[in-house]
Amino acid sequence: MKEKGKVFIVSAPSGSGKSTLVAELLKRLPDLVFSVSYTTREPRGKEKDGVEYFFVSDETFKKMIEEEQFVEYAKVFDQYYGTARRFVEQVLAEGKDLLLDIDTEGASQVKEKLPDAVSIFIMPPSFEALQTRLEKRRLDSDETILKRLRWASQVEIHRFSSYDYVIINEDLAASIDRLRCIICAERCRRERMTQRIESIIKNFGGV
Repeated sequence: MKEKGKVFIVSAPSGSGKSTLVAELLKRLPDLVFSVSYTTREPRGKEKDGVEYFFVSDETFKKMIEEEQFVEYAKVFDQYYGTARRFVEQVLAEGKDLLLDIDTEGASQVKEKLPDAVSIFIMPPSFEALQTRLEKRRLDSDETILKRLRWASQVEIHRFSSYDYVIINEDLAASIDRLRCIICAERCRRERMTQRIESIIKNFGGV
């Protein structure tokens, strides 16, 4: 029987560099499965359906809520985001580790349902750095940027204390390395290696 997989949650205020960190992490740990969330917002830049997100209508998303198809969902800046329950259960049953790139609202829901999930908060080095990053990426209107900054400073940034790990994303290379180290360390926990350890002990034959 396979060891059950582990869920890793990565959250951050918008503009903290979370998506870049996640993309680089997946290159370094190809056996880590990325959970593609559902959303009602429009694609940004070069985003493709089924890659960064599954882009669906409000009607479709609300129907999925009614059918309890999400392990978590939240409405952020007038748009819905959610993680499919069936996909999460399937990946974990296969003994694979799953990475969730979700907001702080969704993260609290997942931790409530899956308390052994490992949560990682990506924090910007300063308010000014976050503002600069949001403005430089040019994906939102000025009004939306102000909303994101207000939400980050009043709510999101203060939720770090509910996470298992915090990475201050000041240097990209260092942050990627730290994120990878967290995943690797969690995979080396004794309780996750029980079956492998037992097989090695049997191999010694009691000598």
